[in-house]
Amino acid sequence: MAISSQQFIPVEQIREGVMIMKDKSLKGILLISSINFALKSEEEQGAIIFNFQNFLNSLDFSCQIIVSSRKVNITGYVEKIKKLEDEQKNELLKIQTSDYRRFVEELVAGGSIMNKNFYIVVPYYPLVELPSLTSGGEGKKQTTRSTLTEQGFQTGKYQLWQRMEYISLGLRRCGLKSVPLGTEELIELLWSLHHPKQAELGYYPELPPEIIT
Repeated sequence: MAISSQQFIPVEQIREGVMIMKDKSLKGILLISSINFALKSEEEQGAIIFNFQNFLNSLDFSCQIIVSSRKVNITGYVEKIKKLEDEQKNELLKIQTSDYRRFVEELVAGGSIMNKNFYIVVPYYPLVELPSLTSGGEGKKQTTRSTLTEQGFQTGKYQLWQRMEYISLGLRRCGLKSVPLGTEELIELLWSLHHPKQAELGYYPELPPEIIT
């Protein structure tokens, strides 16, 4: 019997920019900017390290840092350059455009161009309700399943956003910017992680409007 891959994904639902996990915990994801640490002076590097250390020590909850590396497909970009080259009327500009196109093609041929994205996954565990236990008869196993009420979700979402805002402020002191992913961005991120080849080609599934909330 075939087993759906969705059974192995711990996400039960995504709504209002929040991932509801199968264990009823909530998770939000922040997309983090980057800085060129190597180009900073020793004093600036020391300040960044000091601020980041203080930021980590100030956290009273766990979080996960994810670095996603993906090959960048620039075939469409090269085709646009070729089109500009063919349409160019000025001979000098035509030559320069052609030289630039060949430079890009040689650069790509020499190795893969990678794009790195940085994320922080922030969790929150709201209180859940357990159904009352009833006698299931002798020798029968009783199974229960916790439920997350709407009030519990809204309260948990507020607490989760408070954590994400705290992380954003801490990272800002290190010179880093952050932005929370919305529902559509979360779905596309999870999809790309499980379909890397299609994502490299720039393909993403079309999402129905009713789930983008």
